[in-house]
Amino acid sequence: MMSISLTLLAGLAVLGLFTGLLAGLLGIGGGMLLVPFLTYIIGLQGVAPGLAVKMAIATSMATIMFTSLSSMRAHHRRGAVRWDIAQRLAPGIVMGGLAASLGMFSLLRGSVLAIVFAIFVSFSALQMLRGTKPAASRQLPGTAGQLAAGGGIGFLSGLVGAGGGFVSVPFMTWCNVPIHSAVATSAALGFPIAVVNVLGYVLAGRSETGLPPAALGYVWLPALAAVALCSVLTAPLGARVAHQLPVAQLKRVFASLLFGLAAYMLWKGLRAG
Repeated sequence: MMSISLTLLAGLAVLGLFTGLLAGLLGIGGGMLLVPFLTYIIGLQGVAPGLAVKMAIATSMATIMFTSLSSMRAHHRRGAVRWDIAQRLAPGIVMGGLAASLGMFSLLRGSVLAIVFAIFVSFSALQMLRGTKPAASRQLPGTAGQLAAGGGIGFLSGLVGAGGGFVSVPFMTWCNVPIHSAVATSAALGFPIAVVNVLGYVLAGRSETGLPPAALGYVWLPALAAVALCSVLTAPLGARVAHQLPVAQLKRVFASLLFGLAAYMLWKGLRAG
């Protein structure tokens, strides 16, 4: 059994605290922060670079099961969650997530997944920074359109190990949903995204060789336990801060974070390739 040092656990705990804060603040489930750091940490355990990327993605998604619930409760208390939107996006999210985690995730190399992560995160950040106002008449599509949008959100989330906020928040704001409601609704969507994808990662990773001890499929349990335990403590704080920040500042924070993490994952993907 691989020994887990106190220093490593302390680092994972601090990472969990920041993850929870950002999950509540930005509605991104924390995956955008976790994947780059976990890739580095798992790689230090002697795991091959490509496999480390896959395990980081899967473990990140597993923690979102906990951070999304904590963040969602905090936003719900403020009446910010658009449950009507969440209900229409959720079925597509489930289907898209299963297609990614059970199918495409296993077929793609870790280096390719890292580059896909970087591209979509950069696109989301650019959309936020552009600040282009949507047409005043633009509204969310009908039930079929939201089902398709949910499928895309679930599929992309499954490939990059994030709660979907990097796609769902820009999508909702593009459709004239206020940024605070978009962030809150994204936090609520993080839970079904996480549950479906984690199931797929566990099943798909059973036949993988080179996994370290304490791995359940592609999920690394020590990181899951440490990060999840600490992240639920700070997610409500992040949600409270989100409702105090002006819209423009919230978008800048979101975009700046995504650009930095995209650059790191692009570097990792090119190195692993």
